[in-house]
Amino acid sequence: MSAPKSDPAKQEAVSAADHKYVFHSWSAQGAISPMPIASGSGSRFWDHAGKVYLDFSSQLVFTNIGHQHPKVVKAIQDQAEVLTTIAPQHANDARNEAAQRVVELAGDHFAKVFFTNGGADAIENAIRMARLHTHKHKVLSTYRSYHGNTGAAINATGDPRRFPNEFAFGHVHFFGPYLYRTNFWATTEEEECKRALEHLEQTIIFEGPGTIAAILIESVPGTAGVLMPPKGYLDGIRALCDKYKILWIADEVMSGFGRTGKWFAYQHGAAVPDLITFAKGVTSGYVQLGGVVISDAISKTFDEKVFPGGLTYMGHPLACATAVATIDVMKEEKMLENATMIGETILGPGLKELAKKHKVIGDIRGAGVFWGVDMVSDRATHEPLAPYGASSPAMNELVAACKKHGLMPFNNFNRIHLCPPCNISVEDAKLGLEMLDKALSEIGKYYTGN
Repeated sequence: MSAPKSDPAKQEAVSAADHKYVFHSWSAQGAISPMPIASGSGSRFWDHAGKVYLDFSSQLVFTNIGHQHPKVVKAIQDQAEVLTTIAPQHANDARNEAAQRVVELAGDHFAKVFFTNGGADAIENAIRMARLHTHKHKVLSTYRSYHGNTGAAINATGDPRRFPNEFAFGHVHFFGPYLYRTNFWATTEEEECKRALEHLEQTIIFEGPGTIAAILIESVPGTAGVLMPPKGYLDGIRALCDKYKILWIADEVMSGFGRTGKWFAYQHGAAVPDLITFAKGVTSGYVQLGGVVISDAISKTFDEKVFPGGLTYMGHPLACATAVATIDVMKEEKMLENATMIGETILGPGLKELAKKHKVIGDIRGAGVFWGVDMVSDRATHEPLAPYGASSPAMNELVAACKKHGLMPFNNFNRIHLCPPCNISVEDAKLGLEMLDKALSEIGKYYTGN
């Protein structure tokens, strides 16, 4: 990593121009002050003032291979010299190679890839495929979920961002398993799994199986808290879909491409979905790309029937070349194995040790380099450190303290998510936990329980 230069004048100029010209997402524009970023390398990035951050957010959980991986940067440069862009109705090598690699990672059940520009439009098109294949219209998804900010995707989303955007039709929500804040009065993972599936089946029955095209779930709900599904839950989803002739759409936008130590998070079990949506880690975010992996049976539906969808930049050559290079370096450098090792030997045990020291830690969940920490003011009542759908002074101070100590976490409501790159070193993983330890020490005053 080259030493970052300190240029406070540049820092101020970038910030001023951003405030003047750029309209940011999910924000009241006058209430935010975006951090100006100069560059990054590996597990770190830095601002123009020279402040370096250890990236435990992977930005929005997408820099799975870290920042500025030289082999992937080179692949983008090489592709730009050959074919920078081409309309999607044409064939090209980069798209063919990317599609083949993704299908091979998904397995024999799958046939083709429909490329999109990102995760939200992958969800849109997966829902469209499911409706056209089944001739049914409803889509079931969980309350604790995020699927993107476009018409059907935001309505499938469970979190409060859907409230001002509820214009699409046919979306029904149900409760998924979450033992720490169980909706089913469960006391064990087994009870939570069984009762969550019973609740889902009742939802199917009362909504009418003949009206339901798909059940859409994140294989591991990410923004909602890194909610690891209990053993048997995804098998139960598969069984209910088969019983009631419903398709299972696995949203792997955040959980895919090594995040949990598997190419796709559903591969921790034996059950296989009908459609897979992906984005983020497939290119490590270097060039935006998403897509839908389509099972053989659904692909055949559209051999003679027109699929009524497309995007100007779908399968963009630069993006597809980036995906090929990203997948290849992940294999060559054994990043999935590294992610698994980091989760099992550093992050998981390390977070448990921090929980012994800091009572504001209520619950810990995760796998690989995908971890969620519930922050509470009272362990006995599980009172969250911020209310549902909002932040709080305590959480704001925690995030600020992390940044002060050089750690960039991913946070949502009362949770801190630790999502470093899949190729993070043991030393940096330990360093991140040390930084978090210091930050947690600064908010102990907010704990009010015994």
